Amino acid sequence: MRPLSLVPKFLLTTVAIWTIAMTAAGLGLYLALRVAPDDTTSTHWAVLCGLVLALLVTAGLFASLIVLARRQVADIRALSRCAERLASGDYDGAMALARFDELGDLARRLDMLRERLRTTTISRDYLDKVLASMGEALMLVNPEGRITRANPAAGQLLQCDEHELVGRPVAELFAAGPREEFSLADTGPRARESALVASSGQEIPVSYTVAAIEEGDPVAGSFVVTARNIAERKIAEQRIRYLARIDALTKVPNRMQFQHLLQRAIARAGRQGRQFALLYLDIDRFKDINDIYGHSAGDLCLESLTERVGHLLPESTVMGRFAGDEFGVILEGDWIAGDATAGLADTARAILRDIARPLAFHGHQIHMTASAGIATYPQDARNVIDLVRSADSALYHAKRSGGDSFEFFDPEMNALATERLMLKSKLRRAYERNELLLHYQPKVDVVTGRVAGAEALVRWDLSERGLVLPSEFIPLAEESNLILDIGEWVLDRVCRDFQSWQAQKLFPGRIAVNLSLKQLRQPNFSQRVHGICRRHGVPPASLELEITESTLMENAERTLKVLDELYDMGLSLAIDDFGTGYSSLSALQKFPINTLKIDRSFVSDAAEDADDATIVGTIIQMGHGLKLDVVAEGVESAGQLAFLRSAGCDYVQGLLFGEPMDATEFMRLLRSQQQGQPVFGRLLA
Repeated sequence: MRPLSLVPKFLLTTVAIWTIAMTAAGLGLYLALRVAPDDTTSTHWAVLCGLVLALLVTAGLFASLIVLARRQVADIRALSRCAERLASGDYDGAMALARFDELGDLARRLDMLRERLRTTTISRDYLDKVLASMGEALMLVNPEGRITRANPAAGQLLQCDEHELVGRPVAELFAAGPREEFSLADTGPRARESALVASSGQEIPVSYTVAAIEEGDPVAGSFVVTARNIAERKIAEQRIRYLARIDALTKVPNRMQFQHLLQRAIARAGRQGRQFALLYLDIDRFKDINDIYGHSAGDLCLESLTERVGHLLPESTVMGRFAGDEFGVILEGDWIAGDATAGLADTARAILRDIARPLAFHGHQIHMTASAGIATYPQDARNVIDLVRSADSALYHAKRSGGDSFEFFDPEMNALATERLMLKSKLRRAYERNELLLHYQPKVDVVTGRVAGAEALVRWDLSERGLVLPSEFIPLAEESNLILDIGEWVLDRVCRDFQSWQAQKLFPGRIAVNLSLKQLRQPNFSQRVHGICRRHGVPPASLELEITESTLMENAERTLKVLDELYDMGLSLAIDDFGTGYSSLSALQKFPINTLKIDRSFVSDAAEDADDATIVGTIIQMGHGLKLDVVAEGVESAGQLAFLRSAGCDYVQGLLFGEPMDATEFMRLLRSQQQGQPVFGRLLA
């Protein structure tokens, strides 16, 4: 049962007290009249005292009523002020009245309301902060498709204040084309791509989603549209598509795109009954440019080549980069008709001449040249693969002729190219199956006729063809890294054979091993050689490494460093095929060379040809002047041997002393010599 309010309580109390006071005053007056009924004065005083008492009681009661009324009004005003603060959004400060009546109950309820409003406000403010911090644009859309709320990111995306978006149809924000595809009914987590129009009129690519607000929510039936700016992603995708088709350095189509354009040129020429040519370009000795001047110089050469060819040919000409320093050019035009050979030849000459112009690089002049192969459609091929292969075959023959030249495709080139490719594949298989052979060609002292060493020669006996000459398969190995594997295999095999001869107390002298330029360019090559010798227990002084004159002068500074390391290990070094390359005497003096080997081309006619005899004699004298041993290669007749002995040559080797032999046969030769039997003495008689 609810308690009575303060006012009714006060009124009841006042009435009760006033009734008691009046009753007491009347009772006192009654007693006074009974005690002294005839005493008028006493009666008057009694009446007067009763009235005064009643008045005092009444005045006291009314004073208390006023005090209580004022307190009641103050509490009501406090409650009113609290309600005003709540209405203004001020939810701080508790409203607590020490009362247990309706006002106290009202104060407690107002305080509960304040707490709830404050909690709701904090949640709403937090939600507003979350929405404001979102990077994605967010718009609340009513069922009619109009925006009722938007976050700051939406304004930034559309280049306006977010409040300006309120009331606008959301569909109007989309560009004209994509607008037809937009629908609020197309809800779901899957993002869609479209374009919004900013206030400046700029179209902004976006990825957007539409989500419906579930029933039971105060804004049920509305939608939430989120949008993300994907302009940077679109630029990146466009860049990726560009790089997938265009070479990043030269800005011309890459291999894939060029082949696509070549296919279109074939289709176009087929429809029109016309012909065109494919020019396959390759920079000569491009690796040397990179090694000598650095890769930045190589990049400059590639850029310059595309620029020079582009300026020389019509703007519509298609040029592409296949890979590395290889380029393709599609030559189309009315001039390629009838006998196009003359026109194509003139164009190729002009291109190669322009490419060969000196190129300035950091104070240096780079002399870049190129080679070219030419194939025509439909005469040489009718599809992309065959046309590129034909032009590549022609390019290969142009490079074999020395570079800075061009060749037209000939059907025989394909047969040769196919044979080379198959031979290269068989060579790798022969190496992997350990089918290569190592033979030794004795080196004979011209004075004593004794074996003073040998040259290790790689042989390849192909079952279906027979013996393949090193001059044929070594260049194939040098075109790939297979030459490195073969070179290391030769060194290992020589050391193993040498160890076997040592175990038999046979001493073959120094064994010469040919080195290629790629081997010298290997990192830590000298350490690799040292490791092989140590593994087999062979003294490095037992080996002689042969380097051609052209290899010696290739990047002479680096070669000198490697040769010094090998020489310090105790290995002997020889210049092979001396006289066929180019080197100055001052350059030769810098290298730690022990031996000069005269090329067989000078030895073959030295006994009959005065000029060759003079050259051989001069080389021998020069070698002795430099304190070098001199070895003559390719000695096949007694006349040649006699001439070389008379000229003072130190050692000879060649077929006159027999065919190169395997390790077992060479061991028998050494044993015969050790036993004192004449081996080649009869040839010196």
